[in-house]
Amino acid sequence: MVRNMTKGSPVKLLLAFALPLLVANVFQQLYSVADAMVLGRGVGVNALAAAGSTGSVYFFIFGFINGLTHGYSILISQRFGAGDESDMRRTVMNAGYLGFMSAAVITALSLIFSRPLMTLMGTPTDIFDDALLYIRIIFIGIFTTVFYNMLSSILRALGDSMSPLIIILISSAVNIGLDILFVMAFKWGVAGAAWATVLAQLLSGLMCLFVLRRMPVLRFKAGEKRMDKSIIFGLLKLGLPVGIMNSITAIGGMILQGVVNSLGSTIVAAYTAGSKIVGLAEQPCNIIGLSLGTYVGQNLGAGRIDRIKVGVRRSILMVLIVDFFIGGTMILFGCQLTAVFVSGVEQAVIEASYPYLLCCGAMMWVLGLLFVYRFSLQSLGDTVVPMLSGALELILRISVVLVLSKVFNLGFLSICIAEVSAWFGAAALLCVTYYIRIHKLPEKLSAKS
Repeated sequence: MVRNMTKGSPVKLLLAFALPLLVANVFQQLYSVADAMVLGRGVGVNALAAAGSTGSVYFFIFGFINGLTHGYSILISQRFGAGDESDMRRTVMNAGYLGFMSAAVITALSLIFSRPLMTLMGTPTDIFDDALLYIRIIFIGIFTTVFYNMLSSILRALGDSMSPLIIILISSAVNIGLDILFVMAFKWGVAGAAWATVLAQLLSGLMCLFVLRRMPVLRFKAGEKRMDKSIIFGLLKLGLPVGIMNSITAIGGMILQGVVNSLGSTIVAAYTAGSKIVGLAEQPCNIIGLSLGTYVGQNLGAGRIDRIKVGVRRSILMVLIVDFFIGGTMILFGCQLTAVFVSGVEQAVIEASYPYLLCCGAMMWVLGLLFVYRFSLQSLGDTVVPMLSGALELILRISVVLVLSKVFNLGFLSICIAEVSAWFGAAALLCVTYYIRIHKLPEKLSAKS
């Protein structure tokens, strides 16, 4: 269902858009959570650690892909909000061309450099082969990931968050079923978990395509499918900085993962379980930010700066309330949450993961603000400062973890503190930039008119 977000109550629009998207993203997170649970309980801690040790490499590659496709959707939402359907359709088609070309290049490079990356991160020798096998299968499925991300981002740009919900519910159920079949029944180990994820992602993309082909607003007319250099340049101008931002952030994660790997398989498993929990915990505010991005993009296209300001203020209030409850839950029940991923005999893993959940839970509200300001700036057309915020996250992660681990010998606690320090620094930069830009924006619009 296409939704015009330039009219009506901002809060009602944001909630109506965000709630289906939240459920969809939580179930999308179940792709990796299902892998972790089945591997940890069905195969063992080493299998869980092997899949988990690839997390930062995974985000390095797929974060770039997500950034590209999200950046493309910004221009689509702006043109939809401006009411220019023909131009919007040309933008959609050119985004598809870019998506296909980028998938081919990224797949080739990822497969070539997968072993050097895993070696560079100091992956423990007892899990190295399984980790490499897992990530290479995931990389083979890059085309399916680009396929799904590109089409789902178009749906979101047009204000449709219900279709992605239905699609993710179906594909998540398929993913979990394939996990159990491939890992528990066929005994394929980490390879089975990886193939389950790839096939579920392919199914998601095919369902998105089915929905988009039935939308009247995307019925292409003569001349609208041609490649347009000016549109491609505009898409790359928005998409590349967002993709680079995600990859820069991921480099910091890779450095953290390298430090974690040096601490042994038990700590790797603890960090893997903790990261899965944090990944789920951040989804509500990530979705509020993502919903706000579509809202801001459409209203910028319509010239409604007043509505943008109101929407951002309401979103800030929402993320603070939500993260108060989520952070408290992580602090109070962190050990019980970790126990979901490992058997009861692995008490060392449960105890090791709690400091990470404690730090992240206490600072979850900062991450919520980071999402609000980052998505707002991106949809206002400023993708450079969000990219710089990713660089700031990288600098803070490296400096904090090196000082605390090497100088003060804090071990895994240095990882925990470095993570939240990066959130705080990036959020501060984005917050200041947003208010400077939104203050100047009405003058720029009036000058254009």
